[in-house]
Amino acid sequence: MSNNSILMLTNNINCELHLTTKKNRYQQMKQVIHRILSNSILRVSLIILLAFTTSLSAQDGDPEKGKSLFNANCAACHKLDKKMTGPALRNVETRLAEEEGLDREWLYAWIKNSAGMIKSGDAYANKIYNEYSGAAMTAYPQLSNEDIDNILAYTAEEKAAPAVGVNAPIVNDNSSGSSSGISNEIILGALAILFALLAIGLYLVNKTLRRFASAQDNFELPEASKRRPLWKAFVQNQFLMIVVAIFFLLSSAYFAYAYFMQIGIDQGYEPVQPIHYSHRIHAGDNGIDCKYCHASARVSKHSGIPSLNVCMNCHKSIYEVAPETATEEYSKEFYDGEIKKLYAAVGWSDEEQNYTGETQPVKWVRIHNLPDFVYFNHSQHVAVAGVECQTCHGPVEEMEIMYQDAPLTMGWCINCHRETNVNVKDNAYYDKIHEELSKKYGVEELTVAQMGGLECGKCHY
Repeated sequence: MSNNSILMLTNNINCELHLTTKKNRYQQMKQVIHRILSNSILRVSLIILLAFTTSLSAQDGDPEKGKSLFNANCAACHKLDKKMTGPALRNVETRLAEEEGLDREWLYAWIKNSAGMIKSGDAYANKIYNEYSGAAMTAYPQLSNEDIDNILAYTAEEKAAPAVGVNAPIVNDNSSGSSSGISNEIILGALAILFALLAIGLYLVNKTLRRFASAQDNFELPEASKRRPLWKAFVQNQFLMIVVAIFFLLSSAYFAYAYFMQIGIDQGYEPVQPIHYSHRIHAGDNGIDCKYCHASARVSKHSGIPSLNVCMNCHKSIYEVAPETATEEYSKEFYDGEIKKLYAAVGWSDEEQNYTGETQPVKWVRIHNLPDFVYFNHSQHVAVAGVECQTCHGPVEEMEIMYQDAPLTMGWCINCHRETNVNVKDNAYYDKIHEELSKKYGVEELTVAQMGGLECGKCHY
């Protein structure tokens, strides 16, 4: 083999080795790139999966069940979009995760035993405790993790847009109504025109006939005979004069008596109060017992005007009314404004959820006012006799504005004492006297009058 052949063979071998090495390097680089891309894709997938899992966990639970649980356990101190006794809870899980780095496990522990977390030294638990003036959250160990998930699902819902036209006034379209029929005004106008034309026609006919008669030579109109005026005939009749005078005197006496007997009787009196209070909403719709506000009626002569602090027992949490509470006359905005008046009177800051100390007096207008010489004891009627408030005050649960339903006269009270039986059930005080009086009057049940309820000294000390 010649040197040239050997040299060519060597070059070919070197080229093949170079190509082989290059190919191997390409394969190696391809494998490296594949590994890098695989790792990157895997990481991105994990991130997406974690984000998706987080979003799913945030929406885990049943919002409908959560709403019921929220209203039963949380609504007394929390609102979704407003700070109250506790903070607003709309998107509370998301806010805690983003702002404080706290997960759902922290919420589980806080809801079930807030006091334990405060004692353990948890930073955010103590921060909340101090922010709300040391008011500890009520523990709910009875709530399971599933229940809390449902509540968090309810708080994670987006705020619903306010309904449009709930209390919008209804506008009557006269143009549409006019085409459906003829209005009463048109009918009455047509009848008035018809009668006017008829009267004019009769007058013209009468005038024409008289002219025709006057034109006839052999016809004369009878002259109208002069009659005695009615007032002269009345004055000359002495019997009628006496009867009318007696009738006039009796009528005057009757109306004078009726006028004087109405003095001091304010039946139907319905004053406007400085803060609108709807008995229809409180006693009717919400079923609040009258004696919850008028507690002194059980133990005192007077029913008393409730302190505004009694109102705040509920209205610390109820800062607005439900839309369905509104009526055609009183809108939701009106009721919400009256609650603001209450806050101003007691010095309550709705934003800060505390008392400012700046109060305003409320000058209530008294509705039921008996004369000073009349003694009426509420406790005797309410606690002993068991008389319902509606007996004297009327259907208060239906009254938007409180008014005096009964006349509250002496005759009205006496009739009640004559017709009302004494409730002696479970009252040993009346057993002996009831037995004796029942034999005396020959009855099974005694009225208040039969037990001395008509004695003057009972009401006039």
